[in-house]
Amino acid sequence: MLFRSSSLVPFLRAGGHEVIRLVRGTPGEGERAWDPSADRLDPSVFDGIDAVVHLAGESIASGRWNEARKRRIRESREHGTQLIAEAMARSPRPPQTLVVASAIGIYGSRGDELLDEGSTHGDDFLADVVKAWEGAAEPAREVGIRTVHLRFGVILDPRGGALAKMLPAFRFGAGGRVGSGKQWMGWVAHEDVLGAILHALATPSLTGPVVVTSPEPLRQKDFAKTLGRVLGRPSFAPLPAFAARLAFGEMADALLLASQRTAPERLLASGFRFRHANLERALRHMLGRGASDTIDAATVPTSRREETTCLATSS
Repeated sequence: MLFRSSSLVPFLRAGGHEVIRLVRGTPGEGERAWDPSADRLDPSVFDGIDAVVHLAGESIASGRWNEARKRRIRESREHGTQLIAEAMARSPRPPQTLVVASAIGIYGSRGDELLDEGSTHGDDFLADVVKAWEGAAEPAREVGIRTVHLRFGVILDPRGGALAKMLPAFRFGAGGRVGSGKQWMGWVAHEDVLGAILHALATPSLTGPVVVTSPEPLRQKDFAKTLGRVLGRPSFAPLPAFAARLAFGEMADALLLASQRTAPERLLASGFRFRHANLERALRHMLGRGASDTIDAATVPTSRREETTCLATSS
């Protein structure tokens, strides 16, 4: 998962919300300070705040995993979330809502099984990380703060993350399936991630884990074919599983070869409408490759678009 969290602030501000960033170091205008490495977060930073959006965490896909890197991946999520949740719980007037990033990695690799918020958890490294990540918000839940865990899938954005890394190879006609290509891929467009965060903030009935992936998951080989078709390039150059493991180590099994066929049941049941549910239309929209049939209506009904003051973290 990679999300360009810097895009969330202007997105929320454009909707009339006041956004204050929680930053490391000396805060500037519209910012407040915290230092997770030193366990420093004064509960007073939450004064006047209606909701908190916590997205910070060490990237899981920027290099091979070793024990030190795996420790940073876990600690950056668990420790930061716990620090925020505990400080919110100690605040005299705590925010009403905490929205925390999470991931569908909590399910592990599950073949063709259809997964939703009620599905059991996996037992690999990423599943353990996400379980600890979500559990770290318990201090906020215990004092009655509405807490939402947005379980993101593969976030597609040509400016960064998985799609940006795939594009050069596919543009040269060197893209294709990874491994057997039969593994399911839970994906979501960057624009729908922004919409889901806003929806979580504006929907009081939404709480607990919420899957944020397209309602149209597909197999990785079909993803590769679709991306090649959109780019007008062949997509017949496979990356065998052994080569993926040789290049990426343990990370290959967790991120490239894992099968997660997810369904965003709670998101849809709460009234969320995806702007980009279909992969080909989503890619054409992102890459400027022809017309895209998208939903033009607002993701959150106007009647529920109340102005809020949000405190947002980012990596």
